[in-house]
Amino acid sequence: MTSELRRYQLYIDGEFLDAEGGKTFRSANPFTGEDWAELSEAQNSDVKAAITAARNAYENSWWRHEPQRRAQVMHEFADLLEKNKENLGRIGSCDNGKLVREMTGMANLLPGFFRYFSEISDHIFGKVIRGTDPNVFSYTLREPYGVVAFQTPWNSPLVIFAQGGAPALAAGNTIVLKPSEFASCSTAEMAKLVHKAGFPPGVINVVTGMGPVVGAALCSSPDVDKIAFTGSPEAGRIVGEQAARTLTPTVMELGGKSANMIFEDADIEKAVAGVFAGFTASSGQSCVCGSRALVQDSIHDEVVAKLASMAGDLKLGDPADPATQVGPFCTAPQLDKVAGLVATAKDEGARLVVGGEKPAELGGWFFQPTIFADVHENMTIAQKEVFGPVLSVIRFRDEAEAIRIANNSAFGLAAGVWTKDLGRAHRVAAAVKAGTVWINQYRKGDAAFPFGGRGESGFGRQSGQDAIYEFTTIKSVQINTED
Repeated sequence: MTSELRRYQLYIDGEFLDAEGGKTFRSANPFTGEDWAELSEAQNSDVKAAITAARNAYENSWWRHEPQRRAQVMHEFADLLEKNKENLGRIGSCDNGKLVREMTGMANLLPGFFRYFSEISDHIFGKVIRGTDPNVFSYTLREPYGVVAFQTPWNSPLVIFAQGGAPALAAGNTIVLKPSEFASCSTAEMAKLVHKAGFPPGVINVVTGMGPVVGAALCSSPDVDKIAFTGSPEAGRIVGEQAARTLTPTVMELGGKSANMIFEDADIEKAVAGVFAGFTASSGQSCVCGSRALVQDSIHDEVVAKLASMAGDLKLGDPADPATQVGPFCTAPQLDKVAGLVATAKDEGARLVVGGEKPAELGGWFFQPTIFADVHENMTIAQKEVFGPVLSVIRFRDEAEAIRIANNSAFGLAAGVWTKDLGRAHRVAAAVKAGTVWINQYRKGDAAFPFGGRGESGFGRQSGQDAIYEFTTIKSVQINTED
C-alpha cells in the first residue's frame, strides 16, 4: 500500500524539499519485485537550485577556506556513518538486492574514507619551483575546482561516492550528488546524516531522479566545474559528449572485464577461493568482477572442477537471510541482459559447466552462478561486461600467453595474479593493462590506494592521494624579485 512506502525528498541547500510539481518515482525491492519506497523526482529547476546552492556554499561559506574545520565536520560525518551502518546496509539491500551483510560490510567502509581524507585536508600543498630566471620566484597552489557533480551507479552507490566524494570534500569542493534512479534510497538516507554532521548548507546536495533529466542537466551545466561519473561505457560516452559542450573536465569509471590469472605454481585452494569470490560476490554486479579466469594448462581441469563444485553448493534467496549466499539482480533488464549473454555463449560454442539458468523455484530477479569452459578469448562472453555471476575459463600455456589474453580486452580496470613466483608477479603486474593488479588476493580496497582504469574502463583516479590531484587544479604563481 502507498501508506507503507518509505519516502525520501531532495536535499538542497541544507533543506529537505519536494521536487517541482511534487513529482515522485518509486523503488522496487529486487527480491520481492514490489515497490517499497517513493522518492522525489527532481526536475531541471531543482537541479539548477542544487547547483546554485553548491556554488554559493563554495563562494560564500567558510568551507573552502578552513581545512581544519572541514576535517572536523568530515570526522563527525564519519562517526554518524559508523553509527548508522546497519541501517544503511538494510536500505541498500532493499534498493539493489545485494545481501544485507554485504551491504552492511560496504557501509562499514564508509567512515574510513572520510576519516582518511579529513586528515589530508590541511596537507594539500603546492610546490616551489626553481625556474631558469634567477630573478623570478615561482610556486604553485593546488586549489579546489568548485562545484563537482557526482553520478553514482546502482550497484555500490555509497562506497563509490565515498571514493571520490571524500577527497573532493577534503580539497574544499562542494557537491551535487545524483544516485542511480534504480537505487537511490541509501543515498537519500545518507543525506539525513549529512544534515546532522554540520556541513554548511549547500556543501552536499542530493538530487534523485531520472538520468535523462537530472544527469543531463548536471553534465551540461556551465556552472558545474568537474564531473565524476561511474557507470557503463555507453552512458559514459553520453556524459562525455554533454560535458564537452561546456569543456567541463571529467573523471570516469566505466566497468571492466577483469582477468584472474592462475599459474601452475599457485596455491590452488587459495586461488580458486579468490576467483570464485571474485565473480560471485554481489551477484557479479561489480565493476571489478573477475569474469575471466585464465588458467594454465596443467591445472586447468582441476581448477574448473573445484569452481564447479563450489558453484553448485551456493544458496540463492532472500538477501536478508544470513544463510543466503547469492541475491537477486537489481533490475529485471539486467537479468535479461545476463540471460542473453549466456545464451550467446552457448551458441558460440562455450561449454556450460554449471548454472546458466534462471532458477524456476525463486521469484525475483535471480540467475544461477554460471561457469563456462572451453571459452575462446574472442567470444562475446569473454569480451562483453556481463555484470552478473558468470565466469569464462580460458586456457593459457605460458606467462606470455596469459599476459596477451588478459590484455585482449577493451577494458582495463583490474586483474588478479595467482603465483608463488615473486618475479613473475612483478612482471605480470607491470605488463597487464589495468588500473589495479591484485597479487594472490582479489577485490581488496583501501582509502589510501588510487582506483580507476584505462580504455573503456575510464580515466582519472578516485581514492588515494591521486584523488586529491583529481579534484584540485594547479595555479602557477611567478614573482619578479628584481628591484
